[in-house]
Amino acid sequence: MGRRDDVRGGPGGADETVGDRDWKRELWAAVRCAGVLLALLLLIDWGSGRITPWRALLWFALTGLLFVLLCPARVSAGGNWLASRGLVRERRVRTDLLVTVRCLDGVSQRLLLRDALGGRVEIDPEVLVRNPQLWSRLDEGARKAAADGSLLCGATALRHLALRVDRETARAVFRASGLE
Repeated sequence: MGRRDDVRGGPGGADETVGDRDWKRELWAAVRCAGVLLALLLLIDWGSGRITPWRALLWFALTGLLFVLLCPARVSAGGNWLASRGLVRERRVRTDLLVTVRCLDGVSQRLLLRDALGGRVEIDPEVLVRNPQLWSRLDEGARKAAADGSLLCGATALRHLALRVDRETARAVFRASGLE
């Protein structure tokens, strides 16, 4: 139970993994933004006659940095685990062993999840709102953690998020049925 690499599979590894449906679209949006900026910078330099290999390298580095900043994390969940994969590494928590859940406010709202094994994941709550299956996996595990007494902090944050997910799901149903 204490190993980090046994988190993925349920009994026999038969659990179904769900992921963010909008991740590819967001990734391509980041690529397009960086590509358009690079094209504009190179075009302006070329038009002014000031383009040099060093300036072009600087523009490539600048647009690469923009891509790194805009690149979305790929969020996925399965039986009792939730993972967020960035460009470099994957972070994972056991949802049935959650200890804290916190909403971090700032430029963009983040949800910080920590488990009893030391796992830590920070995700955009909007991903859970847009993907009810991901939310369902997190909620299922968080309920187990709360029932077992390991979830010490975060029940209120999860309740607020549950209300938001339910509200957005109802709106989507009304839109799909033409009742909006």
